[in-house]
Amino acid sequence: MSALDFEKPIIELEAKINELKNFGSSKKINLDPEIKKLEQKLEKIKAEIYDKLTDWQRVQIARHPRRPYTLDYIHMITSDFVELHGDRLFADDLALIAGFAKIDDVQVMVMGHQKGRDTKENVMRNFGCAHPEGYRKAMRLMQMAEKFHLPIVVLIDTPGAYPGVGAEERGQAQAIASNIRDMSKIATPIIATIIGEGGSGGALGVGVADRVIILQNAYYSVISPEGCASILWRSSVKAADAANALQLTAEHLLKFGIVDEMVPEPPGGAHRNPQEVAQHLKKTLLKNIKELSAVPRAELLEARYKKFRQIGQFSEN
Repeated sequence: MSALDFEKPIIELEAKINELKNFGSSKKINLDPEIKKLEQKLEKIKAEIYDKLTDWQRVQIARHPRRPYTLDYIHMITSDFVELHGDRLFADDLALIAGFAKIDDVQVMVMGHQKGRDTKENVMRNFGCAHPEGYRKAMRLMQMAEKFHLPIVVLIDTPGAYPGVGAEERGQAQAIASNIRDMSKIATPIIATIIGEGGSGGALGVGVADRVIILQNAYYSVISPEGCASILWRSSVKAADAANALQLTAEHLLKFGIVDEMVPEPPGGAHRNPQEVAQHLKKTLLKNIKELSAVPRAELLEARYKKFRQIGQFSEN
């Protein structure tokens, strides 16, 4: 398993425990006392590391290459997924996928950013950075969901919208701005979940929702820590300081009222037990769909509008 720098003592000890287990089994030697001591030491080290994660370490976990992506969650928590393609204007953006699916017996429109597992797939998916056509596709399908009275489930995992010349020529800023405006008027429940990275307008372009949920080790920020450090300190080396200043983790976002609920992850992150996290997420989504479906549409839209208008308000004494 890929290890982050701060996880290396854990990975090394896990490897040693597995080595002892395999050796004892092959040689028919009872090494249980030694293994038990190492396992106790492992739990102590895990507690010391994972109970005191810094904001920057949580950002690193959110970017872990083995972390579940949108398609992984779709396969784990939904059935009958039918992907839909294209914005009917330019192309089909593979960085943002969408389609019909069922969560248990609830029909939904599900969409989200998709990253790749290797270089070839990352190039195809543009590293999860959507183009304007991705956001236009998302809006086209949200309007379709509204027409058929289907709840919309959005899974957010992007460093940000793609800033290339072609994307800007095709109206990247306009596409995101239009989505922010138009999502506030979609008359059907919308639930957005940040499953990894929630970067800037790239996330907000599909994130104007009635409920905003975040996984425990995900982050949601107006700018990446590296980008912030480059602006404030003229060096991306200060990314850890920037992450702390941005207060972009789930705990901070809950305190500020930017997100509504946090889904727990196992120690070390979602990649250590994807099925467990998927089941927590599924339960949370179904609960919120049920609650929001009972709200009259006029009240739903008014509450959604107020929710985002009040973010960032402050008072001075």
